[in-house]
Amino acid sequence: MARTPPPRLREISQTPVNIAAADWLPYTLPLKRPWLTSKGKITERQGRLLRLRTSDGRYGWGDSAPLPEFGISESAANAFAEESAHLDLVARQASQPLCQWLSGDAPVADLAVNGNLGTLSDSTPAMLAPAAAQGFSVVKIKVGINPVREEIARLHQLASSSAPEVSWRLDANCAWNLADAQAFISGCVDLPIEGLEEPLANPDRTALGRLQSLAPWPIALDESTQLVDDAFFRHPFVRRLVIKPARHGLLGSVELALRARAAGIETVVTSGLESACGLAACAQLAAAIAPESVHGLMTADWLAADTGMSNPILKARMQLPASNGIGFTPHDIFAVTPPGNEKRR
Repeated sequence: MARTPPPRLREISQTPVNIAAADWLPYTLPLKRPWLTSKGKITERQGRLLRLRTSDGRYGWGDSAPLPEFGISESAANAFAEESAHLDLVARQASQPLCQWLSGDAPVADLAVNGNLGTLSDSTPAMLAPAAAQGFSVVKIKVGINPVREEIARLHQLASSSAPEVSWRLDANCAWNLADAQAFISGCVDLPIEGLEEPLANPDRTALGRLQSLAPWPIALDESTQLVDDAFFRHPFVRRLVIKPARHGLLGSVELALRARAAGIETVVTSGLESACGLAACAQLAAAIAPESVHGLMTADWLAADTGMSNPILKARMQLPASNGIGFTPHDIFAVTPPGNEKRR
C-alpha cells in the first residue's frame, strides 16, 4: 500500500496538459465463450476508447465499457475513460508508470491474479489441475445459478479431487435470499473457499453481518455500492471490498482503498470485463493500492479480439510494463486518427 497519501487531486489541477484533440473510437469485441452469471449471459463487449492527444504529440488512453447489470453505468464508464486518459498523460509527463505516480512508491513489476473457471456447472477437476500447474493459488467460480443444494453437492464433488494448493473465490452476483445464503455457507464451511462475493439478492448490513459471522472466510461487497458509506467504514460488517475502477473511477478507488485499509478491510481490484485498455488502467490501480492481494484481472483470455496488447500472465502473475502512464499499446486500427476526423477540445 502507498506510503504517501494519494489521491493527488491538487497536483492534477496544477499539472498542465494541453489537449489538442480527443477521439472516441467504438469497438465490439466477441467473447470466446459466453460469460454467465446469475444475472444473465454476455456474448460480446461493446465500448469506446478515448484517445487524447496533446499539442506536443503525447497520447493518453481510456476505456468506456458500460455494464449496467454490474453497476457500471454509461456515465460512470465514460468518466472512468476520461480520468484514465488524463492520468495516463499526467503520468507520462512525469515519466512514471501510473502506479508509481498514484502511490509515490517504486513501480510494481507484477501482480498475483486469480484464474477464472467460469460457472460452477462448467468447472471440473480437470480444469483445476492445470490452474495449479500454472501457479494459481486462487481460482474464481461463479455460483448462484443452480439450486443451492445442487451447488453445494457440486462443490464437494469438486473438492474431492481438487489440488490442495488451490482455493476458490466464489461469486454469487446477488443470487440468494438469506436462508439460501445461510444454507450455502453452512454446507461449505469445510471446503477450500477463499471468499464469497455478493451472496444476497437484497443485501443489507444486518443480514450480511450475520453471514460473515457464519463464514470462516471473507464475505465481499462488489456491486452493492449503496452499502459502502461512512457507516460501513466505521463498523465493517464484511471483511472484503471488491473495487471495480470503472464504477468508482481511479482516484475514487484510491480513496476507497485508503479508507478500507484504515478500517481493516481487505481490498481486491477486479475488471468489469473491459478491453486491454481498461484492464491496463485497472492493473496500475491494483499495483498502487494493494500490490500484495490476489486480483481479479485475468479477463483478457475471455475476449476473442481486443483493442490492444494485454499484459502477459506468467506463473499466475500479471506482468506490468515498465513504460510510463497506464502502459497501453493499441492495435494499429486505433493508433492513428484519419485526417479530418479529429475532434477539437
